[in-house]
Amino acid sequence: MNATLSALIKHQGQQGLFEAAVIPWSCPVLSFGDVSDAKVATLGLNPSNREFVDRWGNELTGADRRFHTLGSLGIARWADAASEHMALVGDSYRNYFSQNPYDTWFRQLDHILGETSASYYDDGRGACHLDLIPYATSCKWTDLSSRQRSLLFDAAGDTLWRLLLNSQIRFLVLNGNGVVTHFQSISDVSLESQVMSDWTLYRRIQPDIPGVAYRGVVNRVVGVDLKRNLLVVGFNLNIQSSFGVTREIRSSIREWIGQVAQQVLP
Repeated sequence: MNATLSALIKHQGQQGLFEAAVIPWSCPVLSFGDVSDAKVATLGLNPSNREFVDRWGNELTGADRRFHTLGSLGIARWADAASEHMALVGDSYRNYFSQNPYDTWFRQLDHILGETSASYYDDGRGACHLDLIPYATSCKWTDLSSRQRSLLFDAAGDTLWRLLLNSQIRFLVLNGNGVVTHFQSISDVSLESQVMSDWTLYRRIQPDIPGVAYRGVVNRVVGVDLKRNLLVVGFNLNIQSSFGVTREIRSSIREWIGQVAQQVLP
């Protein structure tokens, strides 16, 4: 992880990431929780800006802080980051769920992992969260242009496979259609899809949105052999933001994930 973090921090001050709306004083986020201890991981697009700023855009400080920044590390630029700074950043990943996690987002994902017996929040329960891109941007992923997304993938598109290659993760959960689409584009398989009638989002004016489940076995990412089979599942609904995702839908997704996970988890 140290080599990967060093490479990401080296990129942090480059013009391309500035053009891609990366928050320049925020650290890259390799994982939420201890990736080295995880058997289960959820996957998103990129860290929310709310990991670094409050609702008014002010940097989180003190007990509210979640990850390190240039200010908290006491350095003027990322090029000045030394080994002791890297160690502090790594500690913030491992300790994320025992300090001030963004519960509004993560509690809902943790709930759907419930029948896998994995959890972000309990030591030894072996779950973490990863993102396709480890840089937080000042706007949402959906508001980024295609050029900005390309710049981010050019700078950090190899991060995920490096983390997976050096981890014990056996079960990966893709959160939302955007994650499913991007993951399939970088892996060497097309995930099997199945329409799930219990997951339909019913709309009053706009057309209903069918729920779709995805699953497959992956052993290569970005052309790199992971040296093991990774069971991957996903769903097209974004648990935290899709309008109309009910408690019943979340419970159905949770049950389905638990049933599939039995194939690889004790």
